[in-house]
Amino acid sequence: MSSPTGPASGLPVRMPRPRQSGRHRRPEPVAAPEGAPALVLAVPGTPGPAARGLAEETISIARSELPGLDVGIGYLYGDDHEYPSLEGVLAGTAARRTERYAIARAAGREVTEPEGPASVVVPLLAGPDHVLMGRIRQAVLDSGSAAELTDVLGPHPLLAEAVHVRLSEAGLARADRARLFTVATAADGIILATVGGDEAVQAAGITGMLLAARLAVPVMAAALDREGSVGAIAEQLRDSGSMQLALAPYLVGPELPEGLLEAAVKDAGCSASEPLGAYPAIGKLVLSQYTSTLGITPRPQGSPAH
Repeated sequence: MSSPTGPASGLPVRMPRPRQSGRHRRPEPVAAPEGAPALVLAVPGTPGPAARGLAEETISIARSELPGLDVGIGYLYGDDHEYPSLEGVLAGTAARRTERYAIARAAGREVTEPEGPASVVVPLLAGPDHVLMGRIRQAVLDSGSAAELTDVLGPHPLLAEAVHVRLSEAGLARADRARLFTVATAADGIILATVGGDEAVQAAGITGMLLAARLAVPVMAAALDREGSVGAIAEQLRDSGSMQLALAPYLVGPELPEGLLEAAVKDAGCSASEPLGAYPAIGKLVLSQYTSTLGITPRPQGSPAH
């Protein structure tokens, strides 16, 4: 039996482990600062269950990287009922911040009046799209709230990794470039397809160079929303010696108009991988845009503390 002061004589005493010091101790968890603006994900395209599931998973990844983060999801073409509009989410976030301040003052707490943006809006876009970004920017203005809009997610090495994974899942590339084996259906030329015009194609080209280095095959960017672009790039790759092509969407997913990818695959005469979707890197890049805007530096999970 144990006495009030500890275990009975003869029983081992479980002592708390001393805090490990030095470079190998576990990092302290980093949480969102109190009163930090909300992260609001701006989802383009037609709202639907697939877009909502993708957005929720992306936000979940971001919150797992920065606990305590206040988040919201706003749809560029939302109906404010099943799919909240971006304007409505931003206005609601600003109103809640004002309400929390008023409640704290009424309770006699010494609190600072809110200043700066109530929200940081991160577009769920892999690359630039002048039209969609213009509409997102207008939605931010129409909300009447103090919100700051970040840039799109790419180009970034993590997006090249994500495209590689989607290609390998479709059997169109090796899963690991370091292993000495081949995939019978692996492509020897990749069409990296995007939407958003010339600027989007140029940005995709940067990610394409990173992808080409990973796969050791030629990669060329093409515009899904420009007639003949994908077919022309397919022909160019074949003329240079690539006979087994694959089309890889450089898109998260919701921004892709229905039927456009299928038409491009038919035009190129090749197989295609899936859009990037809720690949973990997307959530991390969303959070990176948010933290960069606010000057927050969350420590990567598993990194040593000094």
